Amino acid sequence: MQRVAVLTEPDHVELEEREVPEPGPGQVQVAVRAVSVCGSDVHYYDHGRIGGFVMHGPLVLGHETSGVVSAVGPGVAAPAVGTRVAVEPQAECGRCEQCRRGRYHLCPDIAFFATPPVDGSFAQYVVIPAHRAHPVPDSLSDEAAALVEPLSVALHAAGKADIGPGTRVLVSGAGPVGLLCLQVALARGASAVVVTDVMALRREVAAEYGATATVDANDHDTALTAVGDVLGQADVVLECTGVQPAVDLAVAATAPAATVVLVGTGASVTLPLDVVQARELVVKGTFRYAHVYPAAIGLAACGRIRLDAMVTSHHPLEDAVGALLAARRDPLALKAVVHPTYG
Repeated sequence: MQRVAVLTEPDHVELEEREVPEPGPGQVQVAVRAVSVCGSDVHYYDHGRIGGFVMHGPLVLGHETSGVVSAVGPGVAAPAVGTRVAVEPQAECGRCEQCRRGRYHLCPDIAFFATPPVDGSFAQYVVIPAHRAHPVPDSLSDEAAALVEPLSVALHAAGKADIGPGTRVLVSGAGPVGLLCLQVALARGASAVVVTDVMALRREVAAEYGATATVDANDHDTALTAVGDVLGQADVVLECTGVQPAVDLAVAATAPAATVVLVGTGASVTLPLDVVQARELVVKGTFRYAHVYPAAIGLAACGRIRLDAMVTSHHPLEDAVGALLAARRDPLALKAVVHPTYG
């Protein structure tokens, strides 16, 4: 048997005993070492839904996951038992049009951890397709290996924007994903990266993580002027908040023919299509990631991305609620990590 933290309804988590899942053909079982809390986990805890993804029964949260392969199913040659892995928390059908075109993250039948009705990794053991269990070097901690998941979100977004040497980048929002987008943009050679946020403490953190400048986003006109003073106009905007004022500022700060990537999710927002058309802006959505986990692991392993520094609290599985509430208690909290098991 294993222990599992289960969200039975909004604001209520119970610790349950469940059967340990056994790996089937092509799968591995992973003993979970670290699960970092995502904003989506908190949103399910608060509201029981994110947009069209709605809880209709108990749900195990957690998808930013690392651990050790503890068993392998039939036909699995690698990774072997005992291998430390970062878990890419999705299993696609492999047969649909999106999968055949390489866009497996857009598979209509994808099973993604902690997205109803699929359980996540606030558990001692999970099973995953073997090719989604990515070996990590000893230089990466369990916590950093878990954070490969949100790093992959940032890498996918930066790839959508084609950030390269000399690119002027605006990152909207200095939360965990924004800080990862900042670091990825710098690693890809951006000439300047400005980060906006409404919270002074978050802006200070962004400066510590290498932002060329940070800008108070509370007043649109003042912020637009401040961004312009540093960038002139942005070639790329990575919008990581999903809130209307930030989207408005992001679009206003663009250069002609710039790319705006909508990374953050929230309520529906509107776009000033007159500006989009007049400047020939390219506006792109981004949803999770595909084909980037190995690159994310390599980038983290070479020291270009600060992952361990983003971990601000540690929690046993019994304190999963404490991990979910950590951001409410401390405005500087970035990543709470749940540790279901060791050994």
